[in-house]
Parts: sequence; C-alpha cells; structure tokens
Amino acid sequence: MPTSNNGIEGVVLDERMAVSITEMTSVCGIEVEVVRMMVSEGVLHPRGAAPEQWSFSGTEVQRARRALRLQRDLELNLAGAALALDLLEEIDRLRSRVRCLEQHLGSVRDADGS
Repeated sequence: MPTSNNGIEGVVLDERMAVSITEMTSVCGIEVEVVRMMVSEGVLHPRGAAPEQWSFSGTEVQRARRALRLQRDLELNLAGAALALDLLEEIDRLRSRVRCLEQHLGSVRDADGS
C-alpha cells in the first residue's frame, strides 16, 4: 500500500477503498488497541463483526488521522475527539447545504431577471 520515492512515503486514500485493522495501524502509526478504543468510543465504524474481520473505508482512515491530530494538538481525550469530529462533520454538511441553497437561489433570481 505505501509507496516510497526518495524517502517520501504516501498512501492514496479513496472512500471506496477498504483497509484491514492491520493496515489501519500501519497507515495511522497506532497500535491495535488504539483502533479498538476508537471503535468503542464511536470514532470509527468498521465493517465486520470482530476485530479480525474489521475493514475500514478511506473515509474512516481520514477520520482516525483527524482524531489523532485533535488528541495531539488540542490534548483532547478520545471521547472529546469523537465529539469534535461529529461537530466538524456537521459543520461541513451544513456549509454544503448553504452553498447548494445559495446556488439554487442564484439560479432562481437569474431566471426571474432580478
């Protein structure tokens, strides 16, 4: 998965992509127990019944990385990071709706000649 070129590593994440718990730990630089705690706190929502069967989408990998940054930068505990992530995602959804409504309103005004 990771590619290396002159000491630079990168992983291309696609929301349709799925990674195992082992790959998640590698990509995020964390231990399996941290992934389990993230799942129990509601930060991550894997597919699969047991940790050995869990798979995570690219979006979940991004969410895990974001939670880790929130913990590191703001010194939040995992529950606080989970709440912050939910609120940030809600803000993103609301901004998207506002943009959509503004575009619709603009097209309605243009059609009316206002």
